[in-house]
Amino acid sequence: MSTKTHTAILAGLLCLLIAGTPLRADTGATRSPTVPATLWVFPVIKGYGGVHPRADLPGPAPGIDYRMIADVIHASRDPRRVAGSLQRLARLVNLMRYAGVPSAHVHIVAVIEGPAGFAAFSDAAYRKRYHVDNPNLPLLGELEQAGVRLMVCSQALAENGVEDHDIAPGIEITLSALTDFATYGALGYSYLQL
Repeated sequence: MSTKTHTAILAGLLCLLIAGTPLRADTGATRSPTVPATLWVFPVIKGYGGVHPRADLPGPAPGIDYRMIADVIHASRDPRRVAGSLQRLARLVNLMRYAGVPSAHVHIVAVIEGPAGFAAFSDAAYRKRYHVDNPNLPLLGELEQAGVRLMVCSQALAENGVEDHDIAPGIEITLSALTDFATYGALGYSYLQL
C-alpha cells in the first residue's frame, strides 16, 4: 500500500477511535463525531487544502468517474500568501482521495483567470510586480503532479498586459476561459467556481 493510502486509512481509523463507536456513512446519521476541530489531513497535497475528517458523512463514490473544470478566479489580497482559490483546488484533490476515489477516476482542469491570473506568474515576473517570490508556485507544482491540468486564459493575460513568457512552466496558455468552460462542459465536465 502507498503512503497516501496509509494516510487515508489512518485518518479514518482516527475518526472512529475519537468518536468511540463505529459510524456508517450510509446511515444518514446527523450526529457529529467527536473529532477535534484542529485535525486536518492532507492525503495528496501536503500542507495545502487540508481535509477535516468526517467518517460519519457520505462523500464522493469511489466508483464514479469525476470530470471537473475549475474556474480559479479569486486571488489573495496579500501577494505573499497563496491564492485562496488554489487552496480550494488543493482541497478538492485531497477530498477526492480522502473519500477513496482513485486518481484514475478524477479528472480536473483548472483555468486560472481574472484576479487569480497573477498566481500563474514565474518567480521573475511575480518579483517584478510584487517584489517577492511567487508563493503559489509550490502549490501549482503539487497540483500538476497530482494530475490537475493547469491553464491560464490568454484573454486575461492580454487585458493585463502580461506576456506569455511571464507564465510559469507547466501552465498551459489557452485561448480563453470562456470557450474552455463551454468546450469542457460539452465533454461532460462539471463547472466549479473557486
